Amino acid sequence: MSRRSDLTPEDRRIWARVTGSVKEKVVRKALRVTPGAAEVDPAAVPAAKPSGKAPPKFIRPPKPTPMVVAPPAPTPARSRGTPEELEPRRKRRLSRERDPIEAKIDLHGYGRFQAQDALTAFLMGAQARGYRSVLVVTGQGRRGGTGIIRASVHEWLQAPGLRTVVSGFAPAARHHGGDGALYVTIRRS
Repeated sequence: MSRRSDLTPEDRRIWARVTGSVKEKVVRKALRVTPGAAEVDPAAVPAAKPSGKAPPKFIRPPKPTPMVVAPPAPTPARSRGTPEELEPRRKRRLSRERDPIEAKIDLHGYGRFQAQDALTAFLMGAQARGYRSVLVVTGQGRRGGTGIIRASVHEWLQAPGLRTVVSGFAPAARHHGGDGALYVTIRRS
């Protein structure tokens, strides 16, 4: 009996999502270069013969090889369109409700994957309706700790799928949910 047949469609969906998020680790070793040192080729140095002759007094070192310097690793540049922290002025306008919060989603009671799907659908729908700012309530987690949704929402908002939707986000003011909520600004479609 195969284990694959024991999986429900929901289990297969979750497994596909988990395996799709795994990336192969790329390990790059730095090139070790010692200035002034040249490698000695063992084939170029004659081996001592036990024939009774005296070894040569001078062995010519091999020609020095030019020093190879590895180019610097490219710095990971911030991708154009990646959501950023909201400007303080815009955040203040949202917290004082001078800029309207046009929609709100509460992710309490959702599992991790259901919350991500609901958030993505909500933000894409908000962009299609022409909304400019929304409130995302994640909750604070159980017993004052950081909940799984609250811990993951920043990663979700910066994911490639939402870069064309989200322009920025910031923690909400206390009266809008404080640490358990985010203001999210949306790009025009």
